[in-house]
Amino acid sequence: MCNEYARQIALGKLQEEFSRTRLPALEWAGGRIPNDLEAKASVRIRETAPVFRLRGDRLIGDMISWAWAGPRGKPVFNFVSEKRDFARSDRVLILATGFYEYTDPAAPRVKLKDKHLFVRPNDPWFWIAGIVKEGCFTMLTTPPGPDVAPYHDRQIVTLAPSTGIDWLTMARPQAELLATPAESTFRVDTIRKDGVVLAELAGS
Repeated sequence: MCNEYARQIALGKLQEEFSRTRLPALEWAGGRIPNDLEAKASVRIRETAPVFRLRGDRLIGDMISWAWAGPRGKPVFNFVSEKRDFARSDRVLILATGFYEYTDPAAPRVKLKDKHLFVRPNDPWFWIAGIVKEGCFTMLTTPPGPDVAPYHDRQIVTLAPSTGIDWLTMARPQAELLATPAESTFRVDTIRKDGVVLAELAGS
């Protein structure tokens, strides 16, 4: 499951990006501009990250923690979407440029897992569908599409920049919004294989 993602876009550039994509104007909750404005190659569970809600004709950004505590204290960072109704949930959009999955290395005696970065080649950034509970967000998951299936048996729900608003407004059926994506939605770049780093990411 996704326990790390990339947000390699500076928050200070979001107003420009939202305008270019014809999204609603951006405001920050309570007028609080985040201190963490720089691009980040890695966002991990329990870290604070931006999420966005729709309030009237504006997208309201808020910095909150990733993953609430489950009944036994384990972080709920991913949440199965099937057979659930999110109409009354606190729905949010999570800004991302990619997400990571890990697989076992083929080389013997290598402990570090292979690391793979998934990006949407037609979108410089995208949304992840999420919900908020207990002041923390989690990412919704769906059965994997052809791009992710060789790496994991689940995947997070991603939406193009221009269609993410539909998740906030429920302008389309949930089953359509949370559906398994088609082949070639993602490009996969292997960052580490058999303990060897193959690529360094800007902002890391």
